[in-house]
Amino acid sequence: MSKSGQIPIKPKYKRIVLKLSGEFFKSEDSRMSIDPLMVTEMAKRIKTIYNMGVEIGVVVGGGNIFRGANTQTRGIDRATGDYMGMLATIINAMALQNALEHMGIETRLQTAIEMPKVAEPFILRRALRHLEKGRIVIFGGGTGNPYVSTDTAAALRASEIGADVLLKATKVKGIYSADPVLNPDAVKYTKLTFDEAISKSIRIMDTSAFSMCRENHIPIIVFSFWEKGSLEAIIMGKKVGTLVTEK
Repeated sequence: MSKSGQIPIKPKYKRIVLKLSGEFFKSEDSRMSIDPLMVTEMAKRIKTIYNMGVEIGVVVGGGNIFRGANTQTRGIDRATGDYMGMLATIINAMALQNALEHMGIETRLQTAIEMPKVAEPFILRRALRHLEKGRIVIFGGGTGNPYVSTDTAAALRASEIGADVLLKATKVKGIYSADPVLNPDAVKYTKLTFDEAISKSIRIMDTSAFSMCRENHIPIIVFSFWEKGSLEAIIMGKKVGTLVTEK
């Protein structure tokens, strides 16, 4: 029993990696690549589970600014485009760090591409120490390698820090048999095995991300980030979104 007389919260997951798409950083009706109001809303939701005592790593995408995989038809080679996309993720990571710290949360930004005047380089032991001290660690720059998505970067960081779960935030309520925006008859899966997700060519994450989490026994939960209370419910072990696991 806590000093206030309330029963302490016991989250199911102690350490998580949250993957946020770059699309979350912009609003539908804004021309800005980064909408400060959207970033603040993201930070508020993250703060809620931070206050539950969860150790949080965040991996951000950069598609709101630049998407390297789509540049080859526009005269930019894939490797160059991917590096440009990595820099975009670091810009997003800085915006999220700023919003969290304005809320009084201590953070550290670590990047796969070294830029010492902006952030720490990714060093696993240092990242683990920050998490143990209650700091939110934001991972920018993907893996630092071209031809690798930020989904795979999230799976890699989750594996390295020993996360209990990888949370893939989306704008829909989970994984469906088809795009639910285009097909109203699409069926939502409540649970899939990694093998099923790979064999069905589920596009919500890369095959390499599914494979890495399978190999390292890290479940993935795909959920709607903007659905009120979804993040907190997942942390408490409630069935939200789609669980991708070994069995």
